[in-house]
Order: sequence, then structure tokens, then C-alpha cells
Amino acid sequence: MDNPALGAALKFVLRWEGGFVDHPADPGGRTNKGVTQKVYDAWRARQGQAAQDVKQISDAEVHAIYASDYWLPPRCDMLVTPLDLVQFDTAVNMGVGRAVRFLQSCAGCSVDGDFGPGTEKAVAGCDQGSLVAEYCNKREAFYRSIVERKPSQAVFLKGWMNRLNSLRKEAGLPGFESARDLLDFGDASYIARVPDIGEDPSYD
Repeated sequence: MDNPALGAALKFVLRWEGGFVDHPADPGGRTNKGVTQKVYDAWRARQGQAAQDVKQISDAEVHAIYASDYWLPPRCDMLVTPLDLVQFDTAVNMGVGRAVRFLQSCAGCSVDGDFGPGTEKAVAGCDQGSLVAEYCNKREAFYRSIVERKPSQAVFLKGWMNRLNSLRKEAGLPGFESARDLLDFGDASYIARVPDIGEDPSYD
């Protein structure tokens, strides 16, 4: 089924996930279009299909995996735009459970990683603009805390912040209308993918 909200959000996410990479410092390992080999293997197993190299992933599989693993579990389908985009991009970059906990913390409800009726009610009762801004600030603070605790990850901070500031612009947050001026690509003129954090508990 065509889902315009997911389609728009996925377009943003894929700009930052890039193509195939196998960075030695990336805990996700071999990754293509943001889908790790581990995630791809698990998804194909659920479809009753044999494992294959993530380099061979099709566009249809990419869309299906993002929908089933990163759009529906953190309940992006229940959120208004642009909060749905922020939740989705965070789920992809930082893990579904962490995305839900970030949202719960910003909405002032119980932080348990389970998006239930209480979370839905709390989110609906928030000023959506303020909620999006606070959510993005929490994500920035988390990135910076990672680097403080794991200096080896500092190489990725610039990329993480480029993505976050672009997300802030996409979400229409005041002060980020010209986010292109805030992005720092170093000597490159293009977006280079940086690792997703995922559900790795060592980052907490």
C-alpha cells in the first residue's frame, strides 16, 4: 500500500544512509542503503528466503524493511508530520527502542520504550513544534555524550550533526531554514554516510 508519509520520510533517510559501505569502525558492519547485513538476513529469513549479500538488496526490499522494521514499530504511523519524520529517522539511526524512549522523555510520560496508549495521549497533548525541537536537542546531546564516553567515535560526530541539522531544517525548526550553511562536509562536496548507532547498548 502506498504511504505518502513513509515515502517522504524514507526519501530523507536514504539521502543520509547512502549506498554500500563497510567501514572498520562502524559497529553495524556491511551496510547498504542503511540496511545492515544482520538486518537483511533476519528480514529474508522471515520471508522464507535464503540469505544473500546485502550488496544485492533491491529497492523493493529496502522499502519493505524500512516500513516493517523502522516505521511501524516506533509508531510513526500514529504521529503527525514532521514528528513522524523525526521519529523515523531516529529509529533508523539510533534504534527503535531508543527513538521511543526519546519521544517519551520529551513528552513527559513514563520512559519504558513501549509506545502504548499512555505515550499516545502524552504526545497528543504536547505542542508539536516544541516537542520536535526538544526531541532534536535530546538527540544532539546523546551524540555528544557518545563522543565524551567513546573518543574513538569523534570521527563520526561531524556526520551525525550534519544529518541532525538537515533534519531540523526538514522539520521546519526556526533557525535552521538555511541548514545547508550549517553543514560541514570538510573537503568533500557530498554527503558521506556515517554509522547508525542502532540498538547497541554500549552507547547508553
